[in-house]
Amino acid sequence: MTTPEHPPTTPEPASKDRVYRSPMGIVGGVALLVIVLWLGIDALVRGEGRTQWLALAALILIVPLVSAFTLRPAVYANEDRLRIRNPLRVIVLPWGRVASLRSGYSNEVVAESGTKYQLWAVPVSLRARKKAARRTARAAAERNAAARGEHRGRGGTGFGGLGIGAPRGDVDADGPLRAETDKVMDDLRELLEHRQNAESAQGEVTVRWAYEVAGPALAGAVLLLILLAVG
Repeated sequence: MTTPEHPPTTPEPASKDRVYRSPMGIVGGVALLVIVLWLGIDALVRGEGRTQWLALAALILIVPLVSAFTLRPAVYANEDRLRIRNPLRVIVLPWGRVASLRSGYSNEVVAESGTKYQLWAVPVSLRARKKAARRTARAAAERNAAARGEHRGRGGTGFGGLGIGAPRGDVDADGPLRAETDKVMDDLRELLEHRQNAESAQGEVTVRWAYEVAGPALAGAVLLLILLAVG
């Protein structure tokens, strides 16, 4: 008597994905979608004839694009690969195929072939960088001032003994402060450094177009063009 074979189980990934997204992008996307849906549905309900068709075509075109460029972008990273979900593409890069991670006016990953892929979910904020630099400079100045006050206190001059000039507890002593997106890039670079030569982190780079976004948007655009051409 033979027993039925059990189907093979899918092996669990070595590590769970770290997920990086843009909170401001999500907030902005939700706000835009609320406005677009409100105006579009209002036109569908209150409008007549051609107006309703124009509103429908605009909704089919705009909603997928707004969602793609605000809610969709995400970066997934684990010990084996980096998966980038951009507005219109999904790129999977094993760490063994990543040449570098660059930060300039945008954050991007460079494959061994030289192809660059932008990280839409990790946008660069020059304002946040400047703010972090100012806080770092201020913390360094406070540490220097505290050190000078402590030295005067031990020497019997100044305000020694009164506790004035003591280091503040909220001063960061671990090095320069970093903007949030720069911290994300630091995390990704650390993963790249440790996992680039790992056997499980090898493979081929794959790129898939987001037809689930492009299809509806294209249909909406075609319908809108036909309505405008017909008049």
